[in-house]
Amino acid sequence: MGQKVNPKSLRIIINKDWQSKWFGKKNFAKNIAEDLEIRKAVQKKFGKLGGIGKLEILRDPDSIIINIHTSRPGVIIGRSGQGINEIRAFIIRNVPYFKTLEPSKMPKLKIEILEIKNPEANAQLVADSIAIQIEKRIAYKRAAKQAITKAMEARAKGIKIQVSGRLGGSEIARSEKYGEKSVPLGRLRAEVDYGYAVALTTYGTIGIKVWIYKGDRMPEAKIIKEA
Repeated sequence: MGQKVNPKSLRIIINKDWQSKWFGKKNFAKNIAEDLEIRKAVQKKFGKLGGIGKLEILRDPDSIIINIHTSRPGVIIGRSGQGINEIRAFIIRNVPYFKTLEPSKMPKLKIEILEIKNPEANAQLVADSIAIQIEKRIAYKRAAKQAITKAMEARAKGIKIQVSGRLGGSEIARSEKYGEKSVPLGRLRAEVDYGYAVALTTYGTIGIKVWIYKGDRMPEAKIIKEA
């Protein structure tokens, strides 16, 4: 099976959920663009060092709830919760649509920080960790193999890592894959976590893709009955 589709989007409703949850008719396009800008703003503020594995956006008629799943909640919350106010102010400054609104029409931004308790088995955090190590000039093979060892110790059923670009500063770009056990991407009931990160080096960018297989999980009986 061609690996062209994001494993998360392929498994929505089966064993994955939407990362943006809201209903919209006339304002559908605006909400999607706004969600994208919010995600970019959070990524811009914390980058790879924030340990953000997932970001969920929920909307009510008069409020926007942003759930930040992170392995380093203390870094994001800051002293006495001051970090949450800084995130809120940063989002308002960096989302173009919010700049055009009057203060009375501004939706309430509620930010919740949720801890990821098993970061070694979170594909996005693993990809970010490898990218940080490559940027620090640690050998990409060593970084990938260490990540595989930690993921298997964290009870992952299988893992696959692909590193692409001018590896080791070589003239010709290439891709290399490392893995342990199987990652069944063609099996829809397989719970596969996926993460992607980019390492910025002096000789170009290096892309890191991570797939982590966590076992098979079928949808609830109610969803099967409706289908």
